[in-house]
This record gives sequence, structure tokens and C-alpha cells, in this order.
Amino acid sequence: MRAVLILYLRNILLFSDAKSLVTYHTFSMSAYFFPIVGAIISDSFLGKFNTIFYVSMIYASGCILLALSATDPIGLPKAEFSILGLMLIAIGTGGIKPCVSAFGGDQFRLPQQAKEVERFFSLFYFSINAGSLLSTIITPILRNDVHCFGNENCFPLAFAVPGFLMIIAIVIFVAGRPTYKIKKPEGNVIVQVTKCIVCGIKNKIKSNEKKEHWLDYAKEKHGENLIKDIKVALHVLVLFLPLPIFWALYDQQGSGWTLMAVRMDGNIGFYTILPDHMQLVNPLLILAFIPLFSYGIYPLLAKCNLLKTSLQRMTCGGLLTAVAFAVSAVVMIAIEKNDPVLPSAGNIQLRAHNPSNCITSVSTDMSEIKPFTLEPKSSYVNQDIEWSGEKSITFTFKAITKDCPDGVQKISLSEKKAYGIFIQANGTIRLYEDDVAKTRTGFPVVRTIPYTDIDVTYTQKTKSININSGNISAREFFRPGHWSVEVGGKQLNKTIYLQLGGIYAVLLDKEQMDFSYTIVTQPNAIHIAWLLLQYFIITAAEIMFVITGLEFSYSQAPVSMKALLQACFLLTTAFGNLIIVIISSMEFFEKKSHDFFLYCGLMVVDMLIFTFLAMRYKYVKKEESPPSSEN
Repeated sequence: MRAVLILYLRNILLFSDAKSLVTYHTFSMSAYFFPIVGAIISDSFLGKFNTIFYVSMIYASGCILLALSATDPIGLPKAEFSILGLMLIAIGTGGIKPCVSAFGGDQFRLPQQAKEVERFFSLFYFSINAGSLLSTIITPILRNDVHCFGNENCFPLAFAVPGFLMIIAIVIFVAGRPTYKIKKPEGNVIVQVTKCIVCGIKNKIKSNEKKEHWLDYAKEKHGENLIKDIKVALHVLVLFLPLPIFWALYDQQGSGWTLMAVRMDGNIGFYTILPDHMQLVNPLLILAFIPLFSYGIYPLLAKCNLLKTSLQRMTCGGLLTAVAFAVSAVVMIAIEKNDPVLPSAGNIQLRAHNPSNCITSVSTDMSEIKPFTLEPKSSYVNQDIEWSGEKSITFTFKAITKDCPDGVQKISLSEKKAYGIFIQANGTIRLYEDDVAKTRTGFPVVRTIPYTDIDVTYTQKTKSININSGNISAREFFRPGHWSVEVGGKQLNKTIYLQLGGIYAVLLDKEQMDFSYTIVTQPNAIHIAWLLLQYFIITAAEIMFVITGLEFSYSQAPVSMKALLQACFLLTTAFGNLIIVIISSMEFFEKKSHDFFLYCGLMVVDMLIFTFLAMRYKYVKKEESPPSSEN
């Protein structure tokens, strides 16, 4: 669902880029915060089975509500119910994420079934990654290639399919209840640690006695072993403080980088890569990089006495993340150079079109617009005409070619706007307000400029777009590529080639049965393949930072604190998304490239802090621990 979420927020709910990012990452932050709550509820009150069952229903309800809110005929307030659906999904994640794997582990008898446990977890994590990979392929296809309720896309279906599958999953899960081993709640380590820390702080404030460590004040109530384990855990947790910055960069693959892909050219000849499909690159590279790093890169670096410790690898991974965002910023600068010039305060833009086979001169009664001549099937463009407020101006079209129409029209033009104007065969001068900004979806836009009003049909394979006679409104074409043109039921002998991001004015002459087109806004010039480098770098960073970080937090934690440190490591993801929410809300920069440079700089500073902390850290010797379902 997250694969298409940022596009739904931006293109359907019409949120600004900043608001879309804030909403997306608030959802992600919640999805990583609620697992802490879910773990406490599961271990202290409901047990794993009941927690999974109840919150799965909440999860499915969120998916269904999100699908219903995206369905136009139902008429629910889109934004409000979409946000409610997302919050239900986040709450559902809170019960599922920490409980499912642990509940699976509870089904085995240890150490007798250690091999079966290992096989179960391999299949479990394979299923997660397979589901992620398939959904990143299928959901964008459901979103873009299926048309429903009169729309060119089908977000309701993209959201409904996960909800429907979730309901099936609940039924299968509940059907297996008689065969499960269901353990009663035994208390949650997070709650125990919290009580111990609060007790230590309170007793330190009240007591006049000096002790070596502030946690020692809780020793009488909570015991020496728990105090000792918490001290070790806190020593590791200090290293977690810089980690949220990494997630603030990494989690933008589904948001900032997807919006970046919307502004790029995805055409590879036989297929057009969708912006949300680029997220496939990361899981595909992960599958390739895990064995590559484990059996190739790490052993090779070890021979050179490089990156031998976990913290060294994590530091390198963090710096690679900064490099990935430096690359993103450079690519974004190239994209921004291709952005159209928009009308601004103190000026207007004018485009005059000649769809006929005539030569026509155009003049006005104001000095701001100089006289010009329109050749057959041509256009005149002036993107910087000095203009203030609203003024009336008279346009005079004078035919130079014999038997062509003349026309005079007085019209009003306002600053900060773009206009288009043309004359038709009957001498009518038509004016329209032009929109030269690229669409939110990134698809091409066509405006048909007819010399004589007539029905026009554009066709690409099985898809047809009909333009009724006299309609000069711009129309978004949800498929790039070659389109044939049919005028009054007769097929013309040439096609128009539409590219992603382009805005086109088609000049149509019925008498000559011919057309030409003008590019109002240049199509996307930077190919989407340029994103591969930054995906390649950040995936390598993920291997070195995330996987190593999980291993480090597990190996360095006391046996009783392993679950706590794993939970805290995941919680840093929530705080990373909070950082994105804050920065996006502030809107420091107009250009996205500057945002990427900001994140790059933050990551470099963050890794300097992390390096300082890592140099002071003393590794805990790994303990021999009995086999368990957590291994």
C-alpha cells in the first residue's frame, strides 16, 4: 500500500508536496511507534494470539476504509477518512509487527526443535520479502493500468486488494487456533525496565546517600541482576541516539525519491517505468547484496584489515547514505533545470497559435506586446511580457494569405498568468488561460487547437480519448508514446509522440486534413535510470547499517534485554520519520535539491557524532546463550 501512497496523497487528495511528505512519514512514524504498545499489550494483558487477532481486524478495517474513501461514488470525505484509515492500519501494525514472529517461535519445543525453528524463521522472512516484492510490482499496476469509476487510475482497487487478502489471512490464522500453543502473558521487559528506571530516579532524588550509579538506588526493589542488565543496555542505547537521522534519509525512497521519479522520463522503448515501480530496485538489490557482502566484500575488506567491527561497518553505511543523497541532489538539480518557466508577479506569458495554412500578422494596441507574424502551422511564444494588474488589450489578426480570415478582439489579461490565443476559419478569436506547469502525475497533457470546430479522437492501441467539437480544454493523457489522430471519423496519416511531463498544443486544420504540434512545456529530460546509482548506494548502506545494527544490538545486549534493544532499534525508525515530518513542515527551501543537500549534511554530521561514540564504546564479549525462538 505504501508503494502508491505518496502518489495518492499528492494526485488524488491534492496535497502539496510538503503536506504529502508530512502525511506519509507521520503514517510511517506511527507504524513503527505502535509496535512498542502492541508488545506491552501482548506480553502484559491479552497474549500474542488475541493481540494478533484483534489488531488484524483493525488493520483490515483500515485497508477497507482507505479503499472506500478513495471510491468516488460512495462520496465519503476523501482526506478525513483516508487519514482515519491510515491510522487504523498503523495501529494494526502495532499488534502484528512484534507478535507474529514471536508467536511462531512459541510453537516449537527447544532445544529439541532448533532446526525446525531456524527453518520456520527462514520461511517467515522469505515470505515477508516475497510479499513486499510482489506488492511493489502489483499495486502500481492496479493503480495505473486499471480504470474504474470513470477515472484513468484505480486507487480504490490498489487499496482494496490488500484489505481483502488481510481478511483471508485472518480467517486462515483463526482456523488454526486448535493446533496452536498459546502461552499466557508473563509480563513485558519494557514495562519492567521502565519501572526500574523510574524507581531509580525517584529514589536518587529522595535519598542523601551517594551510590556509584543512579540505577543502584532501585537495587533493593528490582534486584541486582536486572540493574546490571539495564546498565549494559543503556551503554548500547547511547549509540542508538544518532540512528534516527539514517532513517530520515532511508525512508524517503517511498516518498521524496518517488516524487522525484514522477519528474523523470521512464520510457525504455517497449515499456514505460512507473515512478512507484522504482521502489522495486531496493528489495531486488537486497537479495543480491546480502550474499555478496557476507561472502565477498566483508572477507575481502577483512584481509585488508578494514571494516572488521560492527560499528566500523555502520559508520561506513551511514556515510554511504550521505553519498546517496548527494547523488540525489545532483540528479535533482538536473531535473530542476528542466522545470518550466512559470508566470510570476509583474509579467504574463502569451502563446499565439496558427492552426491554418495561412500567413497571419498579429498586432495589439499596447506597446508591451510587439507585432509578430504567424507562419502556417506555427506558434509564437513570449514568456516575459511586463504586465501589472488587469488590463484590456485589443488583438488584431490580419491575413496576409488570400481568402484567410481577419479578426479583432478586445480582451482582459491579468498578471501572473499564461494565455493562449488563436483565430479560427470563421474569424472568431479564441482566448484561453494556459497552464504551463507539469502535472502532478507526470503524464503528458494535450490541448487541441482547431482551425474549424470538429470532433477529434486520439488513439493508442485499445485506448481512445475523444475531444468534442469546440472543446479546447487541456486533457491529460495517461499513456505516453505514439497516438494516432482521427478527425471527423477520418484517420490522419501521421501520429503525435507524447512524452512524460510534456504539455502539447495540437494545431489542427480540417481543410488540409493535417496537424502540427507545439511543445508548450518541455517533457521530462532526465531518464529515470539515473536513480539506479542512488538506489545502488543506499542499498549497500542498508546492508552495512541496518543488518549490522540489528546484529550488533542483539549480540551486545544481555539475554534479558535482547527484545528491548531490538524494539528500541526499530523505534529509531519512528523518530527518523518524525525528523522528516519536522523538516518537511518547515519548508526551508523551495527546491528539493536543497532539501537533499540538507539531509546529506545532517548525515555527515551525524556520522561524526556516531564515530565519536563508537570510539569510546567497549564491546561486550558474546555470551553462549541457549537456543530459543528469538535466535
